[in-house]
Order: sequence, then structure tokens, then C-alpha cells
Amino acid sequence: MEHRRLGRSGLRVPVLSFGTATFAGRGEFFEAWGATDVSDASRMVDICLDAGLNMFDSADIYSAGGAEEVLGAAIKGRRDQVLISTKATFRLGEGANDVGSSRFHLVKSVEGALKRLGTDRIDLFQLHGFDAMVPPEETLGALDDLVRAGKILYVGCSNFSGWHLMKSLAVAERYNLPRYVAHQAYYSLIGRDYENELMPLGLDQGVGAIVWSPLGWGRLTGKIGRNKPIPDGSRLHKTAEMGPPVEDEYLFTVTDALETLAAELGKTVPQVALNWLLQRPTVANVIVGARNEEQLRQNLGAVGWSLTAEQVALLDKASHRTKPYPYWHQQGFAERNPFPV
Repeated sequence: MEHRRLGRSGLRVPVLSFGTATFAGRGEFFEAWGATDVSDASRMVDICLDAGLNMFDSADIYSAGGAEEVLGAAIKGRRDQVLISTKATFRLGEGANDVGSSRFHLVKSVEGALKRLGTDRIDLFQLHGFDAMVPPEETLGALDDLVRAGKILYVGCSNFSGWHLMKSLAVAERYNLPRYVAHQAYYSLIGRDYENELMPLGLDQGVGAIVWSPLGWGRLTGKIGRNKPIPDGSRLHKTAEMGPPVEDEYLFTVTDALETLAAELGKTVPQVALNWLLQRPTVANVIVGARNEEQLRQNLGAVGWSLTAEQVALLDKASHRTKPYPYWHQQGFAERNPFPV
């Protein structure tokens, strides 16, 4: 398993991490993702560690804390073998302060996560979304206190706009507060918006990408294509409207290219889609999920080989879209604007 430096930090992470949104399965939304119990989760952790994947990603809202509880039980007795990343900011409770990135909520969230995970530290703690109602000085100051207390080691963010992230980095630099080393963002062959603003920002500022939903919200599993409708058991029947939108013809153009390359390489469609992401600038880690051992082992097969430049170009062309302004305009000034656009 290849390891990469996470942003400008000294932390090296495996190129794949395991996402635990399928753990516990509390509530209609997360039940549609999966309902992995402690026994099955422990077996998946075994498989991951055997393959060199030692990073596990969660969040307090996954099954209302249930995913963190299952993960904590699954890694019990081997905490020092794993890296834990988790997230908070979204609402978890009915109280006025049970949401956001205030000092009150962040401290409460970290304390709750530590208890559910059964650990004394979180290796990477990420804000799940930007809170425009709280000054970044307060948010970063709270994170600084938690870092100094040893309860979190590194900090990151998720789902930020470019200006959200840049503003936070500027405040961190001005007041010598913890700097976000990672941005957990949606990025896939059918969702390349990350490349417009966040990728150049990550390159310039040294923020590593941790990719969520790399298979386009379950659409690049190989089970969906031009002549293959959504299977009966797919979670998309319940969750499609909650995820990133995509038009059918665009999706099928991409799946056609993936199926062609998968057949040529003797790989699966998900393996090709994941491998493409691992060759993109700023990408330090890609989160893979699985409801069973077969899915997990298939995802692990995305590493240990690389698409050729020609194969990457084929996928780039199939997934190309005209960029919104000002990004299409900036492509005409590549001589002085060398970042990928």
C-alpha cells in the first residue's frame, strides 16, 4: 500500500482509507448504505490491515454516532495500528448549540467522539462543513486548544468552498493557529468540480485532498450503464436525490469508457475509476466503502498498478465538461496560470 504525505504536514497516510458510513445502519438514510455490526466490522478491519490500509474515516452524524461506536469496538486492542479520522459540525441533537463550529459544539463533539471511539486521541479531526455564523478565529482557537490537549493531532475540513478554505488558512497564519492540512471533498470521474478552485488552492497552499464518494455516489460500481438500469437492491433508489446530480447521457459516456478500459485491463469498473483518482494532483487519500468483504477486496484492487497516460487521457476526454466562468477563461492563459484548470 502506497503512503503519501498529507498536505504540508509530516503525517503519511495510505492512499486508500476505509469509510465507515456503512457501520451501524441507524435511521432510514444510513440503513440504505449498510448496517455492518461489530463482528463484520472487525473482519473488515482485519482485511484492511492485512492489505496495508490502516486509516478509517467516520463522522458523528453517521448513524447518530453509531458508526464511531462500531469502529471503536472493531479496533479495540489495536488502536496503535490505525489512524482515525472523524468529523463534526452538522447537527447532532436538538439543542441550540448542538450544531456548527463554535467552541462549545466542537469541544463537546470531540469529547463525544473520543468516548464513542474508545480512544484518547483523534488522528485527524475535520470540520464537516463551513459555519459562516462563527468567526474562524473562534473555530481555530478551539481546535488549537484541543491540539494542545493532545485530543486531536491534525485538523482538516470538508465540503468548503475555495474562499471558505482560504479565509481559514489566512486566519491560521495570522494568529499562529492550527492549519488545515486536508480537505475532504467530493471528487469523481462524474464529479470534477473539485478541479476548478479547490485543486489549484490545494496545490498552492499545500492542502491534501481526501476524496469522498469516489464512485460518484454509487453510480460507478459497474452495475449501472447505458443498458443497465439501477439494480433493485441499490441504495440509489432511496438516496439518489441526496447526492450529487448527474445527467444520464453524461454518466453513460463515462461508464462506456470505464467498461472499455476495464475489459482491456482485466480490472473492474470501480478499480479503474479509483485508479484514475489516485493519479490526480493533490489527492492524498481516497475513501472506499463496502457493505461486504467482496466489495472491500475489489476496492483494494485499485492499488498496485497504474493507468497509462493514454488511458488517463481517454477517461479525461469522456468525463470532460466545459468549465464555468472564470475557469474556462483562465484556460486561455495557461502560460502564466500553470495550475491544472
